[in-house]
This record gives sequence, structure tokens and C-alpha cells, in this order.
Amino acid sequence: MTDKKGDDSNKLSLNRPGKLELKKTVEAGQVKQSFSHGRSKSVAVEVRKKRTFVQGTSGRMSEVSAQEKAAKEQAEAAFKKPEAPVAAPSDVDQNLTNGEIAKRAQVLQNAKKAEEEAAKEALKDAEARAKREKADADRRAEEKADADRKAKAEAKAKAKADAEEKKRVEADARRQAEEASLAAQRAEKGAAAPTKKPEAKPAPKPKKKEVKKQDNNKRGNDRRRGKGKLSVDSFGNEQRQRSLASVKRARQKQKRQDSGAQQEQAKQKREVTLPDHITVQELANRMAERAAAVVKTLMTMGTMVTINQTIDADTAQVVVEEFGHTVKRVSDADVEVDLTGPKDDAADMVSRAPIVTVMGHVDHGKTSLLDALRETDVVDKEAGGITQHIGAYQVTMASGAKISFVDTPGHEAFTAMRARGAELTDIVILVVAADDGVMPQTIEAIRHAKAAEVPIIVAINKIDKPGADPMRVRTELLQHEIQVESMGGDVMDVEVSAKKRLNLENLEETILLQAEVLELKANPNRAAEGVVVEARQERGRGNIATVMVQRGTLNIGDIFVVGSEWGRVRALVDDHGHHVKSSGPATPVEVLGLQGTPSAGDQMVVVETEAKAREVSEYRTNKSKAAKAAASGRGTLEELFSQIAAGEVKELPVLIKGDVQGSIEALSGTFDKLGRDDVKVKVLHGAVGAINESDITLARASNALIIGFNVRANPQAREMAKRDGVDIRYYSIIYDAADDVKRMMSGLLDPVYQEKFIGYAEIRETFNISKIGTIAGCMVTEGVVKRGAKVRLLRDNVVVHEGSLGQLKRFKDDVKDVKSGFECGMSFENYNDIKVGDMIECFEMEQIEQEL
Repeated sequence: MTDKKGDDSNKLSLNRPGKLELKKTVEAGQVKQSFSHGRSKSVAVEVRKKRTFVQGTSGRMSEVSAQEKAAKEQAEAAFKKPEAPVAAPSDVDQNLTNGEIAKRAQVLQNAKKAEEEAAKEALKDAEARAKREKADADRRAEEKADADRKAKAEAKAKAKADAEEKKRVEADARRQAEEASLAAQRAEKGAAAPTKKPEAKPAPKPKKKEVKKQDNNKRGNDRRRGKGKLSVDSFGNEQRQRSLASVKRARQKQKRQDSGAQQEQAKQKREVTLPDHITVQELANRMAERAAAVVKTLMTMGTMVTINQTIDADTAQVVVEEFGHTVKRVSDADVEVDLTGPKDDAADMVSRAPIVTVMGHVDHGKTSLLDALRETDVVDKEAGGITQHIGAYQVTMASGAKISFVDTPGHEAFTAMRARGAELTDIVILVVAADDGVMPQTIEAIRHAKAAEVPIIVAINKIDKPGADPMRVRTELLQHEIQVESMGGDVMDVEVSAKKRLNLENLEETILLQAEVLELKANPNRAAEGVVVEARQERGRGNIATVMVQRGTLNIGDIFVVGSEWGRVRALVDDHGHHVKSSGPATPVEVLGLQGTPSAGDQMVVVETEAKAREVSEYRTNKSKAAKAAASGRGTLEELFSQIAAGEVKELPVLIKGDVQGSIEALSGTFDKLGRDDVKVKVLHGAVGAINESDITLARASNALIIGFNVRANPQAREMAKRDGVDIRYYSIIYDAADDVKRMMSGLLDPVYQEKFIGYAEIRETFNISKIGTIAGCMVTEGVVKRGAKVRLLRDNVVVHEGSLGQLKRFKDDVKDVKSGFECGMSFENYNDIKVGDMIECFEMEQIEQEL
């Protein structure tokens, strides 16, 4: 088959074996394009022709020429449009029938379809063959590139291996030279040393990092591309080289062997500080010994312990001495040693104001007298008109002299406050009402003043009242060893009237005269020390302590320890509410900056550092916890539980929240006094501040009563108490709280039953009835006999039986009671030994409520 020009160069041919030739399918030409304004342009045009292949009779594929394609297209057009005019049939066609013509057309159509399918298959095979050839070419190119890279890597690895081999050879030479030198030194040892010849300087050793890097590179190259992949055959064939560290260790070992046995280094002795108790681990750390060695030593001593267990100081001392160390014994209480500082020199002392405590019975005018001196009105601020808080104030006289006053409550519940006031004071003013005389709290104040060994000044108050009798007061004081000057004694007395301000100047002069006699002095140029008069908690200000400075000067920023609490002074407020920067001796001041609320009466000491303050506070807290744990020991708890189980002791659990520490102290003391052997008040918790949610939770868990003294519960706590049914009682007067608690304790007491006689009956006849027992025919001689009452059977005025009355009848009817002068029939429960002439005593048990 050929194209129109008869050119055989473009035909598909398979004559040459293994080679497929295809003619071009693109025809190129030039086309001239014309544009406006006379412009033109020649453009190259390409015409792509579709290739058609057909399988010949020999099975080979050949391309269909353009002439054949045109003939097939004309045949197809003729077959699809039979209605078109056709040429006149030839002589052969005229002899065919219509059926033969249709059959011939069908054969032609089938042949055409076969040719098209053969052409498609040939095209697919050609495309697949072209893809395979391209893939083979790419693979051969990639293999060639890999071979080039591998050759380069092997050349590089070989160069590195040669360099490393050269270095190893040099290292072996140096090592052999060093070993030869060492051998020569050992041979020449003991003889006279010959003149040393200058040795060749060894080559510089490679640095440790460089050696490590070279080893890493060698291993990496050997594994990856230096000597091929690691295999079973190649593993173990490599010759291991000795490392520099190994050479160094061998040289040191040889040196030790040459010089003899190594002398043991002298053990370092330490001074080990031992507290009262110490753990095994801490003991080992302080000795710089292994904990296992310490445990082993203790086990050899017969003490089986672990490193976390605690041992006493004596055992630890034996262990320390066993290890060859020295011991320094200390105690936990050593943190308080020299806490208060040295004593003051007489040259540093200056005069200070006297500290005066006003004491006496309740409602004798102590606070009113102090108000008159201060020209203030403190008494109107106290609930119930009585003082329930301890206060400290400073008064400046017209002459410029100053007096510090401490006011104490007079109620019997505030015994601890009065004792605390007497301890920190220089002078005690004993206030006695001229119309009332010496009372119980007056006597108690005298005892506190004598125990504190301070002078007493008697202020006879209320001399303006009609029934006032100052001489009666002086006479009654003689019974308590208080003899005033007017009666030949050494105790000064002044008659005053706080309400009308009479003789107040004489009282002040008397105080200053007594202070002058005492020669009160203090050193202001040192760390401050003082006593907590009262402590409280205020919202927005935190914990506040009223402190009476005894010596030194307290400044803002000082770090101090007070009781088991510590703090840093944030602010100082005087008794008039003014902020001050410092407070000297004998000056009352409110201190802000405490970490917690201290107890009233605690000693306040300024320390150097915060660490010291924390250490002392922690020690005192642990000591307090240990004391509480010891107070509730195992034996005491077992006894208490046995008493409760037997019904001997009943407790009323109470939580106390107060405005100041002194109020909580007074309430606790009052409740303790209310208790008896069979019923007591148990104070679960006492703290300063408002009632909060944690208090409600504790009260609910222990079924306790919450007492709020001059404080209230916050809204959340009130809601919790209402939801959980916790009883909260608010009080502002201490004896109201005492009365309510007393009534509650009375309700816990078991009632007392008392026997009440109701009547006598005489047995005049007995009747034995089967299935019932003995029936007594009786005559009620006195009182009344009731069914179900208790009875006693008397025979010759001796009680032979005591029990309950079973049946009571008149004639055949059961009755509730039978009065005197009537006959009745009676039977006893579970008792039938009844005789004529016996007397029956009838009585009832009456319940009586106990009261405290």
C-alpha cells in the first residue's frame, strides 16, 4: 500500500526484524495571513493525520494508505445511504438478487468492523511497547548513576580507612615506645639512676573529641559504605584496637603495683550535730556516710530500722562514735536560746511611764474611772454596761507625765484576764465601791496583785452616793491583809468619784508618786519586747494584737515572734486610732501584720531574720500539738470511752467564735466550771473571727452547738446552717451564754425517780384459784390502791416481797383504784406466798428533772 505520491518511505514496515518504522503523521506548510492597513504575515501550519492499522493475511500489521481510506469511506457512505443514486450496476451486479446484495453488504460491514478492532489492538500494543522501552531506558540510566555514586563513595571510604590505619600504626608505635620505657624504668629500679638521655618528644596525642569523632566516622563508614554491609561472615573478623583509656588504666595500675599497696586515705572526721530525734537517712547525710552502712551498723546493734525511721539521740550518738566522728548534742528548744537578748546595762536605761492595771469587782466603776481620766466614753460601748474586753490606754497629765492604763473586766468569768493584767503591770489600782464594799472579784483581784508582787493603790469609788461608807471599805480590806496608810499601813488609798470627777488629780499624783518610788526604767535602744494584751481578727485588716511594749522600740518593718505565730509589722496604731511609726517602752499599740491570731498573754519578741521567726514559730506549734496529743493519751481516751459507754459521762459539744481571744478564753473557762462528773461541756474549737463554712461543717459532723460572741455568721455559713440544721446562738453578754449552756446541760442529765407513797391495804383472807394463783382479799386502810402501781408485801413490818400489782377487783369487776375503807381483791405478779395478816404498801415512782 502506498500514498498518493507513491512514496514508500512513510509506510509501516516490519521487514527488518526487531525494528518498527512509522511514517510521520504531521504535514507542515505555510499560510499567508492578511490584516488591515495592508499588513500580512506568513504562518507555519501543521496538519495531524490519524493513523490506521490493519492486520494482513500473514498476521503482520500494516498502515492503511490514504487511497484505501477514501475507498472505505465511500463504501460506508453508500451503505449508510442506500436511497442516494448509485451508478448503474455492472453486468455482474445485474445478475444478483436483492438478498445476495444485502448479504454482500453485511459481509462488507463485518469486515469493516474487524479491521477497526484490529487497528485499535495494534495501537494499544504499540503504546505499551513504547512505555516498556522508555522504562528500560530510565532504569539503565539510574543504574549507571548508582554505580557512579557507589564508586565515588568507595574511593572516599578507602581514603579515610587508609588515613585511620596510618593513625593506628602511629599510635601502636607510641604505645610500644611507652611500654619499653616503663620496662626500662622497672629494670633500673633500685640501682643508681644513670644520666637520662634526652628522649624524643612523642607525637601530640589527638584530642578526646577528635578520637571520638574518628571512631564514630569509622564505625559509620564501615557499616554503611566503608567495607560493605555487616554480615555473618564479616562479623568478628575485624581486629579490635586498644583504646587510649585502656592504655591509661593499665599504666596507672602498673604504677600502683610498682609503688606497693595503695595507702588508704585518712578518713575525715566530722562534728555531727544531733537533735533529740533524727531519721537514719538524715544521720547518714550528716556523717557523709552511705545510708546502707548506717542501717547495717544499727542492725548489728540489734536495732532493726529502715532509712526513713526515726531514732533517738542516744542511739544516734553510738552510731556516730562507731564511725569515728564526734557528736554535738542539741535540742529542739535551742531555737529559743538567747531569743530575748542580753540584759540591759544601767547606763542605757531611761525613765519610762508606769503601767497601771485597774482591777476590782464588776460594776464598781473601773471603766468609768478610766474614762474620767481619759475624758472618753468607753463604758457606753460595752454590751450590758459591763467591761468584757481587756483594754490598754495611755494618759498624758497636765504636767506632761504619762501613765499607761490596762482595764480588766470584773466579771467572774474573766479571771484569766485579770491575772494577765496583773502580770504585765507595775501598779494595781484596786477599785472598790464605797456603797458596796469588798466583793468576791475584789478578793480575787487582791490575790492576783499579791501573786504578781506589785504595789496596790486602793481607789474608793462612788463616794458621792448617799449610802457611801469609805471607812467600811478600809475595815473590810483589813480582813484580806490590805492596810491603808490612814490605818497605819503602807497601802495608799484615795477617795474618788468617777461620775462627778472628784479627786482625780489626787489619784494621778498618787500613781506618779508610787512610780517615782519604784524607779521604773527601760532601754529604748534595742529590739522590742512586749506582752499581748488582747488579740482579735478584723475584716479588711487581718489579725490585730494589742501589745504593751515593755522594753525596746517597736518599728514598722520589724520581724517578730509572738507565741506560736510570727509576722512583720505592717502598721502601728495607738490608743487614739492614730498611725505611728514606732512605739517605745510602756506604750500600748495595735500591731498589724500577724500571720495568725495569737493568744492573749503571749510574749512578743523582735528577731533578726524571717527564717529565725519561722523556725521558732514552727517549734512552738509542734510543741503545742505534742502537748495536746499527750493530754488525750490512750489511757485517758479508753477511760473516757468506758465512762460514756456506761452512761456515766455526757458531753455537750460546743464551737466558740469570738471577737477577741480573751472572750473565747473566758467562755471556755466558764463552761468548764459548769461541768460535773456526769455531764460536761466539750469545746471542740475556739477561734477569733466570723462564723464561716468550715465551722458549720465541723458542727454538723460532731452535732455541736455554735456560739458566736459579738460575731455573726457570713451569708454562706447562714445558708449552710439552715440547710444542715446546725444551731447557732449569738451572745454579747457572757452570763447569758453561760445560762443557756447551763440549761442545755441540764437537759442532758438523766431524770431522778422519787418514791411516792399512795396507800396501805390489810390482807384478811386468801383464795387459791387454779390457773391464776393466790388472791388476797384486802381492806384498804389508808390512802388509795391503784392498778399497775408498785407494791411491797410487809410481814411483821418486814419487807418480804417488792413488785407490781397484777389485778385489782371489786367483786367481779376490774377497777382502776380502790379508796380507803373499801374491800378489794388483789393479786401480785409472779408471787403467791400471801398470808392473812400481811400488809400491802402501795407506792408510785415520780420523775424529777435534775438541774445544775
